[in-house]
Amino acid sequence: MSITLTLGENQISNIMDIAANIERISKTIRDGVTLVAISKFHPAEAIMQAYNAGQRDFGESRVQELAQKVKDLPKDIRWHFIGHLQTNKVRALVPGVSLIHSIDSEHLLRYVNKEAARIGKVVDVLLQVYVAKEESKFGFDAEECLLLLTEDFLAEIQNVRICGVMAMATNTEDVDEIKSEFSAAKSIFDKLKSGIMSDKPYFKEISMGMSDDYVYAMEEGSTMIRIGSSIFGERQY
Repeated sequence: MSITLTLGENQISNIMDIAANIERISKTIRDGVTLVAISKFHPAEAIMQAYNAGQRDFGESRVQELAQKVKDLPKDIRWHFIGHLQTNKVRALVPGVSLIHSIDSEHLLRYVNKEAARIGKVVDVLLQVYVAKEESKFGFDAEECLLLLTEDFLAEIQNVRICGVMAMATNTEDVDEIKSEFSAAKSIFDKLKSGIMSDKPYFKEISMGMSDDYVYAMEEGSTMIRIGSSIFGERQY
């Protein structure tokens, strides 16, 4: 599968604005917050416009697309996987990924550890926590996180490094609800950070906030925001 696509006039217009969009968004981001540019469904040309503007963290939600872009694009890009991950896709994902945001079960975590061990790699991951009111969302609740992460369990998964949590808020215009959900995710992070993960300096990331709600996410403690349409425009399927 080639990711080099022929661009129409609308796509060219979008690409011309990408550098300006990154500059504009960067001015609104708090110190210590990483911008992950969500490049899924966008062509290599668009990603290179962002890259040339200084962007290095990019997010994908399809394993095949990420793997192809890893091959075709600069090697200093940090590739984030943000989609729902099936175990049968893990082997193809592990070699090229920098951070998996969407670990939503013990089974998946163990499977990533197994595949990482197979190639002698340690993979950074985030635990997806369930804080939204939408049944379509995946993830652990607070109690599940606290029960899962024990010293014995962490000793078993030497080829994954749990670096924090990821959350998605309900798709709503209710700002109080959005902030409440982000606050709940931060609370889960804090409980883990003050407990089992207190001696793990790499446990420091809270990935939450997208184009429509990242400002609220930062107010509630996000360290990593995932922005797509505000950078690249509408998806190019």
